[in-house]
Amino acid sequence: MATMTETTPYIALIGETAGGIWHVLDQKGQLTVAKLVKEVGAPRDLVMQALGWLAREEKIVISEDSRTKVVSLVRE
Repeated sequence: MATMTETTPYIALIGETAGGIWHVLDQKGQLTVAKLVKEVGAPRDLVMQALGWLAREEKIVISEDSRTKVVSLVRE
């Protein structure tokens, strides 16, 4: 099992990527996961982890549109 000091930098990277995703969605509106990965410019697995972070915090909505997943911000 990894220690806190070993996982902290990667957790910070996930958090930074989540912030980047939030800003992209705020500027461009809803996007497919594929387009979001391109816009953010991070590896797909990192983007997926960051999407999980945002979903857990109820900041995004992920819906299915035929074969693709579409991500949008939760607007209050």
